[in-house]
Amino acid sequence: QVQIVESGGGLVQPGGSLKLSCAASGSTFSPYRMGWFRQAPGNQRELVATATTTDPADYADSVKDRFTISRDIAGKMVYLQMNNLKPEDTAVYICTVQLTAYSLQNYWGQGTQVTVSS
Repeated sequence: QVQIVESGGGLVQPGGSLKLSCAASGSTFSPYRMGWFRQAPGNQRELVATATTTDPADYADSVKDRFTISRDIAGKMVYLQMNNLKPEDTAVYICTVQLTAYSLQNYWGQGTQVTVSS
C-alpha cells in the first residue's frame, strides 16, 4: 500500500510563489509517475503536471512557464514550484502516484489547499 503525504500549501498574494512537496512511501522502488492534479470548488479535477522516470514532464497549458515539477534523486518525492500565482490557481492540489507504466491503479493523497488572494 502506498502512502502519500503532501505539504506546502497556504495563502499567497497574486504574483507570489509557493512550493508543494509530496512524499510517497510503501513502495520498494521509485514510482514510474508522480504528479499533481488540482480541484477547485465546483470544478472537475484537472491535471497540473506530471513527471515520469523516462519522459519529459507534462504540464497543463494554464501553468506552463509558471510551474515547475521535479523529483528527488531517490524518486520518491515530487515537488511543484509555483511562481507568478494567479487567483485562478486557487484549488486543492492533490499528489498522485502511478507505480509502473502498466499500473491500472493510481494512488492519491488527501490534498493541500492553495489560495491565491490579495
